[in-house]
Amino acid sequence: MSSSDGRARNLDVVVLDYGFGNVRSVQRALEHVGANVEVSADRAAARGCDGLVIPGVGAFSACMAGLTKVGADDVVAERLSVQAPVLGICVGAQVMFEIGTEHGDTTRGLGHFTGSVEKVRMPRIPHMGWSTVAWDRGMPLFAGIEPEEMFYFVHSYAAHQDVDGAAVAWSGGEPPFIAAISRGALSATQFHPEKSGDAGLALLSNWVKELP
Repeated sequence: MSSSDGRARNLDVVVLDYGFGNVRSVQRALEHVGANVEVSADRAAARGCDGLVIPGVGAFSACMAGLTKVGADDVVAERLSVQAPVLGICVGAQVMFEIGTEHGDTTRGLGHFTGSVEKVRMPRIPHMGWSTVAWDRGMPLFAGIEPEEMFYFVHSYAAHQDVDGAAVAWSGGEPPFIAAISRGALSATQFHPEKSGDAGLALLSNWVKELP
Protein backbone atom coordinates (compact mmCIF):
# COMPACT_ATOMS: atom_id res chain seq x y z
CA MET A 1 0.00 0.00 0.00
CA SER A 2 1.22 3.54 -0.76
CA SER A 3 0.72 6.96 0.77
CA SER A 4 -0.78 9.86 -1.18
CA ASP A 5 2.66 10.89 -2.47
CA GLY A 6 3.31 7.43 -3.89
CA ARG A 7 5.76 6.24 -1.24
CA ALA A 8 5.23 2.91 0.51
CA ARG A 9 4.16 3.33 4.11
CA ASN A 10 4.45 1.05 7.09
CA LEU A 11 1.12 -0.27 8.33
CA ASP A 12 0.63 -0.11 12.08
CA VAL A 13 -0.66 -3.42 13.44
CA VAL A 14 -1.11 -4.22 17.10
CA VAL A 15 -0.98 -7.85 18.22
CA LEU A 16 -2.90 -7.87 21.48
CA ASP A 17 -0.88 -9.25 24.38
CA TYR A 18 -3.45 -10.38 26.94
CA GLY A 19 -1.67 -13.51 28.18
CA PHE A 20 -3.03 -16.00 25.63
CA GLY A 21 -1.49 -16.47 22.21
CA ASN A 22 1.67 -16.94 20.18
CA VAL A 23 2.25 -13.19 20.03
CA ARG A 24 5.90 -13.24 18.92
CA SER A 25 5.38 -15.73 16.08
CA VAL A 26 2.37 -13.72 14.89
CA GLN A 27 4.45 -10.55 15.12
CA ARG A 28 7.28 -12.04 13.04
CA ALA A 29 4.90 -13.33 10.38
CA LEU A 30 3.19 -9.94 10.02
CA GLU A 31 6.53 -8.14 9.87
CA HIS A 32 7.60 -10.58 7.15
CA VAL A 33 4.70 -9.40 4.98
CA GLY A 34 5.51 -5.73 5.52
CA ALA A 35 3.54 -4.57 8.54
CA ASN A 36 4.93 -2.39 11.31
CA VAL A 37 3.93 -4.46 14.35
CA GLU A 38 3.65 -3.69 18.05
CA VAL A 39 2.83 -6.32 20.67
CA SER A 40 0.83 -4.52 23.35
CA ALA A 41 -1.99 -4.71 25.87
CA ASP A 42 -2.47 -0.93 25.74
CA ARG A 43 -6.07 -0.02 24.92
CA ALA A 44 -5.17 3.23 23.23
CA ALA A 45 -2.74 1.46 20.90
CA ALA A 46 -5.27 -1.28 20.15
CA ARG A 47 -7.97 1.30 19.48
CA GLY A 48 -5.90 3.53 17.21
CA CYS A 49 -3.90 1.10 15.05
CA ASP A 50 -4.60 0.31 11.39
CA GLY A 51 -5.22 -3.36 12.20
CA LEU A 52 -5.75 -5.24 15.48
CA VAL A 53 -4.88 -8.94 15.82
CA ILE A 54 -6.40 -11.05 18.60
CA PRO A 55 -4.41 -14.31 18.93
CA GLY A 56 -5.45 -17.05 21.32
CA VAL A 57 -4.47 -20.44 22.70
CA GLY A 58 -6.00 -22.48 25.50
CA ALA A 59 -9.53 -22.47 26.84
CA PHE A 60 -12.32 -20.24 25.54
CA SER A 61 -13.29 -19.14 29.05
CA ALA A 62 -9.72 -18.23 30.02
CA CYS A 63 -9.21 -16.22 26.84
CA MET A 64 -12.46 -14.35 27.41
CA ALA A 65 -11.39 -13.54 30.96
CA GLY A 66 -8.04 -12.26 29.69
CA LEU A 67 -9.66 -10.11 27.01
CA THR A 68 -12.09 -8.62 29.49
CA LYS A 69 -9.30 -7.89 31.98
CA VAL A 70 -7.46 -5.67 29.49
CA GLY A 71 -10.68 -4.10 28.17
CA ALA A 72 -10.32 -5.65 24.74
CA ASP A 73 -13.99 -6.62 24.58
CA ASP A 74 -14.89 -2.93 24.43
CA VAL A 75 -12.01 -2.08 22.09
CA VAL A 76 -13.04 -4.74 19.54
CA ALA A 77 -16.64 -3.53 19.65
CA GLU A 78 -15.53 0.09 19.18
CA ARG A 79 -13.30 -0.79 16.24
CA LEU A 80 -15.96 -2.81 14.46
CA SER A 81 -18.53 -0.06 14.97
CA VAL A 82 -16.39 2.15 12.72
CA GLN A 83 -15.23 -0.65 10.39
CA ALA A 84 -11.66 -0.69 11.72
CA PRO A 85 -10.07 -4.09 10.87
CA VAL A 86 -9.76 -6.88 13.43
CA LEU A 87 -8.26 -10.35 12.85
CA GLY A 88 -8.85 -13.21 15.30
CA ILE A 89 -6.61 -16.30 15.30
CA CYS A 90 -7.47 -19.73 16.79
CA VAL A 91 -9.22 -19.11 20.13
CA GLY A 92 -9.05 -15.45 19.16
CA ALA A 93 -11.39 -16.46 16.34
CA GLN A 94 -13.63 -18.57 18.56
CA VAL A 95 -14.33 -15.74 21.00
CA MET A 96 -15.86 -13.70 18.17
CA PHE A 97 -18.89 -16.02 18.36
CA GLU A 98 -21.74 -15.77 20.86
CA ILE A 99 -21.04 -18.81 23.02
CA GLY A 100 -18.25 -21.27 23.76
CA THR A 101 -19.00 -24.68 25.29
CA GLU A 102 -16.12 -26.64 26.85
CA HIS A 103 -16.21 -29.54 29.31
CA GLY A 104 -19.90 -28.88 29.96
CA ASP A 105 -19.34 -25.22 30.79
CA THR A 106 -20.78 -22.40 28.70
CA THR A 107 -19.05 -19.03 28.37
CA ARG A 108 -20.41 -15.98 26.60
CA GLY A 109 -18.17 -14.72 23.79
CA LEU A 110 -17.90 -11.32 22.15
CA GLY A 111 -20.91 -12.09 19.96
CA HIS A 112 -19.80 -10.48 16.71
CA PHE A 113 -20.70 -13.67 14.83
CA THR A 114 -23.86 -15.63 15.62
CA GLY A 115 -23.57 -19.20 16.81
CA SER A 116 -21.63 -21.35 19.23
CA VAL A 117 -18.22 -22.99 19.47
CA GLU A 118 -18.35 -26.70 20.27
CA LYS A 119 -16.15 -29.78 20.19
CA VAL A 120 -15.05 -30.86 16.72
CA ARG A 121 -15.79 -34.36 15.45
CA MET A 122 -12.47 -35.69 14.18
CA PRO A 123 -10.67 -39.06 14.34
CA ARG A 124 -8.18 -37.49 16.75
CA ILE A 125 -8.73 -34.70 19.24
CA PRO A 126 -7.05 -32.32 19.56
CA HIS A 127 -7.03 -31.77 15.82
CA MET A 128 -3.36 -31.01 15.31
CA GLY A 129 -1.52 -30.64 12.02
CA TRP A 130 -2.11 -29.73 8.38
CA SER A 131 -5.60 -29.88 6.86
CA THR A 132 -7.10 -28.68 3.61
CA VAL A 133 -9.39 -25.67 3.62
CA ALA A 134 -12.14 -24.90 1.10
CA TRP A 135 -13.39 -21.31 0.90
CA ASP A 136 -16.08 -19.23 -0.71
CA ARG A 137 -15.04 -17.93 -4.12
CA GLY A 138 -13.90 -14.32 -3.96
CA MET A 139 -13.06 -14.40 -0.25
CA PRO A 140 -10.38 -11.64 0.03
CA LEU A 141 -8.36 -13.46 2.71
CA PHE A 142 -7.59 -16.23 0.22
CA ALA A 143 -6.88 -14.12 -2.88
CA GLY A 144 -4.19 -15.76 -4.99
CA ILE A 145 -4.00 -18.89 -2.80
CA GLU A 146 -4.49 -22.24 -4.52
CA PRO A 147 -7.90 -23.90 -3.92
CA GLU A 148 -7.99 -26.34 -0.99
CA GLU A 149 -4.56 -25.28 0.25
CA MET A 150 -3.42 -26.78 3.56
CA PHE A 151 -3.14 -24.78 6.77
CA TYR A 152 -1.92 -25.66 10.26
CA PHE A 153 -4.44 -26.31 13.05
CA VAL A 154 -4.16 -26.96 16.79
CA HIS A 155 -7.60 -27.10 18.42
CA SER A 156 -10.39 -29.22 19.85
CA TYR A 157 -13.29 -26.80 19.39
CA ALA A 158 -14.72 -24.74 16.55
CA ALA A 159 -17.90 -23.20 15.16
CA HIS A 160 -19.92 -25.40 12.78
CA GLN A 161 -22.77 -23.27 11.46
CA ASP A 162 -23.23 -20.76 8.65
CA VAL A 163 -23.22 -17.11 9.67
CA ASP A 164 -25.54 -14.67 7.91
CA GLY A 165 -23.73 -12.23 5.66
CA ALA A 166 -20.29 -13.78 6.22
CA ALA A 167 -17.87 -15.39 3.79
CA VAL A 168 -16.79 -18.74 5.23
CA ALA A 169 -14.02 -21.31 4.67
CA TRP A 170 -14.51 -24.89 5.86
CA SER A 171 -12.35 -27.79 6.98
CA GLY A 172 -12.45 -30.89 9.13
CA GLY A 173 -14.73 -33.78 9.82
CA GLU A 174 -18.44 -34.48 9.98
CA PRO A 175 -19.88 -31.94 10.29
CA PRO A 176 -17.17 -29.65 8.88
CA PHE A 177 -16.13 -26.69 10.98
CA ILE A 178 -15.40 -23.06 10.17
CA ALA A 179 -11.73 -22.70 9.28
CA ALA A 180 -11.96 -18.97 8.47
CA ILE A 181 -14.67 -16.35 8.35
CA SER A 182 -14.94 -12.70 7.38
CA ARG A 183 -17.64 -10.06 7.38
CA GLY A 184 -17.02 -6.37 7.07
CA ALA A 185 -13.98 -5.34 9.11
CA LEU A 186 -13.86 -8.60 11.10
CA SER A 187 -11.86 -11.62 9.90
CA ALA A 188 -10.94 -14.74 11.83
CA THR A 189 -9.08 -18.01 11.24
CA GLN A 190 -9.36 -21.19 13.27
CA PHE A 191 -5.98 -22.28 11.88
CA HIS A 192 -2.67 -20.56 12.66
CA PRO A 193 -1.56 -18.56 9.60
CA GLU A 194 1.72 -17.76 11.34
CA LYS A 195 2.49 -21.50 11.38
CA SER A 196 1.12 -22.28 7.92
CA GLY A 197 4.16 -21.60 5.74
CA ASP A 198 3.79 -19.72 2.46
CA ALA A 199 0.00 -20.09 2.38
CA GLY A 200 -0.32 -18.54 5.83
CA LEU A 201 1.99 -15.67 4.91
CA ALA A 202 -0.05 -15.07 1.75
CA LEU A 203 -3.22 -14.88 3.83
CA LEU A 204 -1.66 -12.41 6.28
CA SER A 205 -0.37 -10.38 3.35
CA ASN A 206 -3.89 -10.24 1.92
CA TRP A 207 -5.22 -8.99 5.26
CA VAL A 208 -2.50 -6.34 5.54
CA LYS A 209 -3.13 -5.14 1.99
CA GLU A 210 -6.78 -4.49 2.88
CA LEU A 211 -5.94 -2.24 5.85
CA PRO A 212 -7.04 1.37 5.44
